[in-house]
Amino acid sequence: MYVRDAKNREEVWLLDHIEAMGLDETAFRSRDYVIAIDEVENEKAGFGRIRIHKGEGDPVCELTSIGVLEGWRGQGVGAHVVERLIDHASDEGFERVYSLTDEPAYLAQFGFESIAEDALPERLKARLATKRENIAPDATAVVLDVEDFEMPSRLRERFKHARERTEAEAEDAQESPEDFGIDPDSATYKYDTGGGGG
Repeated sequence: MYVRDAKNREEVWLLDHIEAMGLDETAFRSRDYVIAIDEVENEKAGFGRIRIHKGEGDPVCELTSIGVLEGWRGQGVGAHVVERLIDHASDEGFERVYSLTDEPAYLAQFGFESIAEDALPERLKARLATKRENIAPDATAVVLDVEDFEMPSRLRERFKHARERTEAEAEDAQESPEDFGIDPDSATYKYDTGGGGG
């Protein structure tokens, strides 16, 4: 498995899967995406995007539209997509990365932390309101200092041996909140490793 930049010819594939997973396709540009690929079968397993918001003041970097195809979930694919996106953000000179997600627990394992809505850059405040209105009513804001990114070793290991699973295998391999050190009886946020932080 490896993660690479998306190619123009993959636009239709990306848009199909973004729509199927109910993720954000606002201001779609395939060049903003990365794709996880199984080099043995040449199958696409997951994807994600960094979106740079420009305007007055400093630009802001957002991770968005992170999705993993069903047969590939629970094997570190999304984690490696996130890692590649963080690397891209760092290469672009960003020290902080934001995400507006209805799955904050998923991103928390990499070091993302909740951020109050009124502490968000202005462009992201408006974007959060739009996202809640259109595709993710429970979306909240999280932020990561790029240098604080952490890849859990269990996800690095799983990625080395990732393969597309049958539906039955995927159900058996579902990660539980306990896999992330989360007590499901006391957690106050939505938890789902489904499609990633779209």
